[in-house]
Amino acid sequence: MSGELFITGAGVSASSGIPTFRGNDGFWTVGSKNYTPQEMATRIMYENNPAEFLLWYFKRFASYRNVKPNAVHYWLANKQLITQNIDGLDGRAGNKNYISIHGRLDKVVLYQNEMDVQSPFDANWNEIDLLLNPSDEELKKNLLDKFKINLHNNNTLLPKLGLSLKPYVLLFDEIYTDLYRISEAEEWMNNADKIIFMGTSFSVNITSIALRTAIANGIEVEIVDPEPIKFNYNKVKYYEMTAEEYCNMRKLD
Repeated sequence: MSGELFITGAGVSASSGIPTFRGNDGFWTVGSKNYTPQEMATRIMYENNPAEFLLWYFKRFASYRNVKPNAVHYWLANKQLITQNIDGLDGRAGNKNYISIHGRLDKVVLYQNEMDVQSPFDANWNEIDLLLNPSDEELKKNLLDKFKINLHNNNTLLPKLGLSLKPYVLLFDEIYTDLYRISEAEEWMNNADKIIFMGTSFSVNITSIALRTAIANGIEVEIVDPEPIKFNYNKVKYYEMTAEEYCNMRKLD
């Protein structure tokens, strides 16, 4: 497969009302009562304090569960796309084979070893009843039940390999695996004629991998950002504009 490969970040979903992950109100900026986001969003936290982890995770998801795709998602619906976003909006906009390299909020997986082969499946968050405005303790209990986390012999609530569930999201202390389609993503990068970065700050590993691949293979690069980071590469072109402005420009081509 060749042609244009789009790699998108949180800036693409901002106009849908979803905070960027590292903005002042972002998913990775707002922590819990006792922990920073970098402590919360880890496999270690899930394994050792699943109730606190799931409460934090679910509260950040629940606020955006009904958010709709925007014009950029619809324009990208027929494009070859790797997104860092976990909101699932590209799929809801109609893209059938995009790679959500960091997972998706609307999916879960079995709690297994990281390298185990498996497929994500629907989270069915509507099973969690929010109509009665449950307390944090009630919500924790419901989430533990949903994720099949039960008391172990030592009377502690811990996830069990092969039985419990886990959110389908790449956590800070996890690595890219084929659960997140990393081999396929790298193949797309190597075969692209042009890689277009939209709405990303280049602070995430996947963008570093893509940029290194482009430079190593002499692939053309476009960076779409109102205030882009500049790189020392002679095949990069900058579009100092929003993703929506760029899409509107391309529609006129």
